[in-house]
Amino acid sequence: MFRTVLKLAAVAAIVLASPTHAQQRPGEGVSPAAPAVVQASPPAAAQAAPGQAPSAPQAAPGAAAAAESAATKLSISVPRELSPWSMFMSADVVVKAVMIGLAFASLITWTIFLAKMIELSVVQQKVRSALKKISDARSLAEAQFALGSKEGVLPSLLAASMREARLSAGISSDAGIKERAASSCAEIVRAEARRVRLGMGLLATIGATSPFVGLFGTVWGIMNSFIGISKAQTTNLAVVAPGIAEALLATAIGLVAAIPAVIIYNHFARVTKGYLELVNRASGAAARLLSRDLDRTHVGGGAMSRSAAE
Repeated sequence: MFRTVLKLAAVAAIVLASPTHAQQRPGEGVSPAAPAVVQASPPAAAQAAPGQAPSAPQAAPGAAAAAESAATKLSISVPRELSPWSMFMSADVVVKAVMIGLAFASLITWTIFLAKMIELSVVQQKVRSALKKISDARSLAEAQFALGSKEGVLPSLLAASMREARLSAGISSDAGIKERAASSCAEIVRAEARRVRLGMGLLATIGATSPFVGLFGTVWGIMNSFIGISKAQTTNLAVVAPGIAEALLATAIGLVAAIPAVIIYNHFARVTKGYLELVNRASGAAARLLSRDLDRTHVGGGAMSRSAAE
C-alpha cells in the first residue's frame, strides 16, 4: 500500500514538471474577435468621397502648369538688361517725354555755357584794351581818335558824351550838361547789362525746375509700376524693379540737367558782375573826359573875353 502511494506521488510529480503544462499553447489567450481588427479596410475606404479636394498626385499637374505660366509672364515682363537705354525704351510715354525734355534742357544749358563763356571773354578783353588806349587821352576827341572806328561799349559812351556836349552848346550850366550826359551813359550801361545777362534767366529756370520735372516722371513711373504689380498679382522684386528703375532714371536725368545749370548760373553771375564793373569804369572815364572838355571851354572863353577887354 505504501509502495502504491509512492508510485502515484512520483507519477504526479513527473506530470507537473513536464513542459507541456508549464507553457501556454500558441492559440490560447487571443480573443476570437482579434482577427477582424487586423483585416484590411475595404477598397472603397481608400477612395475620396465625391466633392472632396483631389489628392496630391492629382493636383500636381495643375500646380506645375501654374508655375510654368508665371515663369513665362515673368520672362516677358522683365527686360533682359537694365541699361539706361533699355530702361528708356521700355518706359511709359509720359516718362519718355519727361526724359527727352530734360535732356533737351541739359543741351540748352551747355550751349549757353559755351556761348556766354566766349562772349564774356571777348567783351571783357575789348573793354580792358579800350580803357588802356584812352588812359592818356586829354579830351573826348583824342579818346575817339585813339579807339578809331571800333565798336563797343566804351566808344558808345564817348559818342553819347560828345553828342550831349554838342547839343548843349551855348548853355552855360556845366552841371546840367554833365547830368544829361550821365543819364545817357547810364542808359547805355543798363542796356549792356541786359544784353550780357541774356540766357542767364533760362539757366535759372532750368536749375530750379528740372528736379521737380524729373520727380514728376518718377511719380508717374512708380504709379505705373504699382498698377503692373496689381495686374500681375505678385510682389516679386524681379517684376517690381524694372518699372521703379525707369522711374528713378527720370529723377537722375533731372538732377543731371539741374546741377550744371545752377553751377553755370552762379559762375556767370560772378563773371557778369566783374564785367559790369569794367563798364562802369568806362562810363566814369567818359564822364571825366567830358568834364575836362567843359573846363577847357570855360578857360578858353574867359581868356578870350579878357583879351577883348584889354
